[in-house]
Amino acid sequence: MSNDPKEPLLLDHDYDGIQELDNNLPRWWVWLFYITIIFAAAYLIYYHVTCTGDLSAAEYAKEMKAGEQIKAAAMGKFEASIPTLLPSTDATVLDSGRQTYAKFCAPCHRADGGGLVGPNLTDDYWIHGSAFADNVKVIWDGVPAKGMITWKTVLKPDEIYSVASYIYTLRGAKLATPGKPPENQAPAKAAGPSQFE
Repeated sequence: MSNDPKEPLLLDHDYDGIQELDNNLPRWWVWLFYITIIFAAAYLIYYHVTCTGDLSAAEYAKEMKAGEQIKAAAMGKFEASIPTLLPSTDATVLDSGRQTYAKFCAPCHRADGGGLVGPNLTDDYWIHGSAFADNVKVIWDGVPAKGMITWKTVLKPDEIYSVASYIYTLRGAKLATPGKPPENQAPAKAAGPSQFE
């Protein structure tokens, strides 16, 4: 074995005629290895010993809470604006509403709005109010007693607005096949006091 530092260091043993070399690792690699050890020790102390930092599960829970707060604020803002909303006439909004309607509403209300399980949307017999704001509120809150889900948990506020705007355009539409019969009385004309008052 040579003691010349320029030559690789050969170990004293060999196996099947093959001598093993004992080369030194590059200094940058050794220092990188030491840094990873120091980092691991600091990480262990920071997250697991002193519990100063949040672990992944706690960080996820914090972000979910912040996201829920943002979502609740946006939903509250939209819900507060429902009474003042007017239907959109923008072609892009109506087209988006038509697509949403075809995907989620048509199975119960028919593609042309004539009604299947859900009521006819093309006549004047609106069970929960015929104003645009009433329609948005029904879509937003749903009618669980009659099987209509609460869409605010599925659709974004702008999707609900666009589909409500599209549904508003279906009023008075001439249907190729008769729609579902009216489920409510037409809006009453102003009359004298009821016998039940």
